[in-house]
Amino acid sequence: MYIQHFGLAQYPFSLAPDTHYFLKLPSQQAAFNLVIAALQDDSNFSKIVGEAGAGKTMLCRKLLNALEVHKDRYITAYIPHPIMSEEAMMHALAEELGIEHETNISYYELLKVVTKELLSLFRDDKTVVLFVDEAQAIPQETLEAIRLLTSIDDTHGNRLRIILFGQPELDELLEQPDLTELKHALSFSFKLSLLDRQEVETYVEHRLFKAGYSGSQMFAENALDLLFKGSRGVPRLINILAHKALMVAFQKGDQIVTEKHIFDAILDIESAPQKQSLHQRLFTD
Repeated sequence: MYIQHFGLAQYPFSLAPDTHYFLKLPSQQAAFNLVIAALQDDSNFSKIVGEAGAGKTMLCRKLLNALEVHKDRYITAYIPHPIMSEEAMMHALAEELGIEHETNISYYELLKVVTKELLSLFRDDKTVVLFVDEAQAIPQETLEAIRLLTSIDDTHGNRLRIILFGQPELDELLEQPDLTELKHALSFSFKLSLLDRQEVETYVEHRLFKAGYSGSQMFAENALDLLFKGSRGVPRLINILAHKALMVAFQKGDQIVTEKHIFDAILDIESAPQKQSLHQRLFTD
């Protein structure tokens, strides 16, 4: 749509978590380093918490890619939608680990098959890393079933590492009495920060560069100011507003994204009641 107009090779603000656009801002890099440290520790559980749209899935994908080059040490499993029963979770884990099993197998037998495979991997000096995205939505019983896998042990120890990625509601979930043991098992915890004004500018410039842009500054300073206010520093909202602003600028034949383009983009996603006070909220301290 506007790619040629702005001299881009691809759309810079897609909502898909493409690791090509991963930016090592302090919070993201600190979370990445924490997970790597957790994998080298004896801890079975770690969690990364952040608001919706804060970049948790992008970080998770980046970690998966980083471990992919170390297949001799790490076996990874990724569960993106954990709203499932204990049995469904074990089927998903078995599939991720490449375990062949009958579809109509009983839960007890399935658990035995998964346990056997995990023990075999541990004896081969492999660490199994289970990434659970949107973990705030996982049922308590399913989360407890995962925890019980960390009690599997033999002379080679338990090398299962579980990394939970979730919204702030994950902290509330872990306060439930039935999950006390899991909460106590958490050794690493990190909360992703939202972007500040300077980080929003760095983020926008980074994504434009990765999308093939090589010209002068495309987003005016006042546009970036309003983008920061309108998005509150949430990467997903930055992507939505920046994309819409680029469309507005393109439709008007403009080469520079201004404050007015950002404002029009914000109006486009705000509901009618919210629009009434939008100008006052964005343009007053």
